[in-house]
Amino acid sequence: MNKRKLGSFVLCALLLALYLPAEAQQSTKVPRIGYLNDSPLGSFPKIRAEAFRQGLRELGYEEGKNIVIEWRYGDGKQDRVSDRAAQLVRLKVEVIVTAGTGATRSAKEATVTIPIVMTQDTDPVRNGFVASLARPGGNITGLSRLAPELSGKQVELLKEIVPKLSRLAVFGTSSSPANTESLKEIELATGALGLKLQHLDVQGPRDFETAFREASKGHADAILMLVSGPVLNPHRTQVVDLAVKSRLPVIYRNRVDVEAGGLVSYGVNLTDLDRRAATYVDKILKGAKPADLPVEQPTKFEFVINLKAAKQIGLTIPPNVLVRADKVIKESAGINR
Repeated sequence: MNKRKLGSFVLCALLLALYLPAEAQQSTKVPRIGYLNDSPLGSFPKIRAEAFRQGLRELGYEEGKNIVIEWRYGDGKQDRVSDRAAQLVRLKVEVIVTAGTGATRSAKEATVTIPIVMTQDTDPVRNGFVASLARPGGNITGLSRLAPELSGKQVELLKEIVPKLSRLAVFGTSSSPANTESLKEIELATGALGLKLQHLDVQGPRDFETAFREASKGHADAILMLVSGPVLNPHRTQVVDLAVKSRLPVIYRNRVDVEAGGLVSYGVNLTDLDRRAATYVDKILKGAKPADLPVEQPTKFEFVINLKAAKQIGLTIPPNVLVRADKVIKESAGINR
């Protein structure tokens, strides 16, 4: 009997010894998330990727230690973005974080089950990503950047920067749903200020040179740049050079375009959105469903001026405008700083 009891005890001890490490391994499983960007690696600002990492660190996650991030870039081509999204699905990541409209669309097409967190989108409702901001209703949630609503403010700023402004050229991408809404805001603002409007369609990087030429022919006094994402990001230097050559003031949405040599930008602080996206990842990893997490709107905006760019086109920025800038650049800073 003693031998039987001893044998049973040893068997139970062995089974317990095998079970406990397996249970411990399962409870300490490192979550794997994907980060999908539709722009090439070299054109995506390092500061934005670092802002996302910082947001994770603030919540107790350290890349390479207790969380794994699979970074994927689409090289500005939609088919490659779709391929990278499919890769992340095959890796069975717990969450896919997207850095732009093209990336979100590719992730949406690749999966209806894996949660998707937008770091920013111009208009997630009209783009068909969520049913509403308050109730997303599917596997997508995240942050919106309110791009259309800011376009009117950009027109007003241009009028202050260029007091003699009477003709405004708008570079937009007609195939983008947010472009139509932005144009409505711009038309309201230009109408109130008595400005004449010229809209020029930019579907790809080859269209920039034609658009600048047409703006000059139309006697535009300034340009409002609605084009963004993979159409603009890899070609910032080309656009800056064309603006200088045409001697036309250009206002952009993102500070990174001004840091690359552009004149002025007014828009959402994107690094803040990247940092805040980490909170969605944290909630989802802890069991929350995207459908129950409202899409949040931006809370931080920034106005950036590049004095070197102003000097290159012979423009003097009025002092009352300079004092309102969040940042004034005296030398070109480089897009990844």
